[in-house]
Amino acid sequence: FLPNAKIGVIGVNGTGKSTILRLMAGVDTDFTGECWLRPGAKVGYLPQDVSLFDGTIAENIARFRKDATTEEIVGAAKLAGVHEMIVAFPYGYQTQVGEGGMTLSGGQPHRIGLARPAFGDPFLVVLDEPNANLDPIGEESLTIAIQNLRKAGKIVVIVAHRPSAIFAANKILSLRKGRAEMFGPKQQVLKALFPRIGQPHKQGSLA
Repeated sequence: FLPNAKIGVIGVNGTGKSTILRLMAGVDTDFTGECWLRPGAKVGYLPQDVSLFDGTIAENIARFRKDATTEEIVGAAKLAGVHEMIVAFPYGYQTQVGEGGMTLSGGQPHRIGLARPAFGDPFLVVLDEPNANLDPIGEESLTIAIQNLRKAGKIVVIVAHRPSAIFAANKILSLRKGRAEMFGPKQQVLKALFPRIGQPHKQGSLA
């Protein structure tokens, strides 16, 4: 994968989409084979279930790292397209979110969670169903986040059942029975997989 790439990962349920993301992120290490990243590469990872912890918005974005700077935290929020939302709170980045984000409303916890994988200047950002619990405003933030990450030279890999995130990709990896079925430019892969319309979002879910 080259810098600036946005890769959408598609396939039926149980075909290994989330597994391949966890391998990239280093969350799963019990596997056969090799997973190569450039030396010193940082990876940002957003799991399917985003959970905020009792603390401030800033602490949650920085994953409670004591050495995190304000510049790093704000930079991650801007990449994720949530800076304006955060500064609109009375206490801004020092707003207490409560366990699980209980003091926030609607899709706000998930939107704040989008800033986590952008924190720390990662080379690779992997997002597992990032739009699963987003409202329309959150979907817009996700699109902005993906665009900003790509402009910053990051590689973004996305798994999503809701097609809006997948169609932000410029390359598609199709998995079948745990193996790579096809990989290439988005339109080329989709045309091969869906020859009648070439636009699977018209039929609903990509999963």
